Amino acid sequence: MSSQNPGSRDNVSQKTKILVKTGLLVIIAIILQALEFPIPFFPPFLKVDFSDLPAIIGAFALGPFAGVSIEFIKNLMHFVLGLSSSAGVGEIANFLVGCAFILPAALIYKHHKSRKSALVGLLAGVVVMSLFAAAMNYYVMFPFYGKAFGLDMNAITGMFSAVNSLVVDTKTLIIFGVIPFNLIKGILVSIVTLLIYKRISPILHK
Repeated sequence: MSSQNPGSRDNVSQKTKILVKTGLLVIIAIILQALEFPIPFFPPFLKVDFSDLPAIIGAFALGPFAGVSIEFIKNLMHFVLGLSSSAGVGEIANFLVGCAFILPAALIYKHHKSRKSALVGLLAGVVVMSLFAAAMNYYVMFPFYGKAFGLDMNAITGMFSAVNSLVVDTKTLIIFGVIPFNLIKGILVSIVTLLIYKRISPILHK
């Protein structure tokens, strides 16, 4: 006769199911990360992708930790597979900015699971992500790329001003470039999340 506690077996089984579901969402995130596309009025190197979508869905269905894990593994695999052009700095920034979107949304939704709280959480996540991305780019990413690729801020600003005349210096670059880009990306991901989450969540909760 086995001496293993049935409750313990159930816990192991539940953890295994969460790991499998998280793994599947990671694979989808990696695929979506490769399907990036440019948007008008932004430089061609700024592209939108929906790789945060599996992470936010995982965070809603499986908890905030699952969402953060999906973001981390997605960016780790992007670096390990040799797809990074920033020596891993871009992946770190992508992970932190992604978490700035996922965590507020997931924590608000976890407190009260409804369509309204999902909407409020996603809006909060979009705002937090956009402000965090602004600070991250201003203090970390732009200085890093400037030193790593021998570009001064005038050259970086010029890339933006070529497609958006409102950008004339670093501050306007953040205000009229970085923040709007992340707002657009966050809103697009949020809209798709609201459209598909209720259809997918029963599968993830099985």
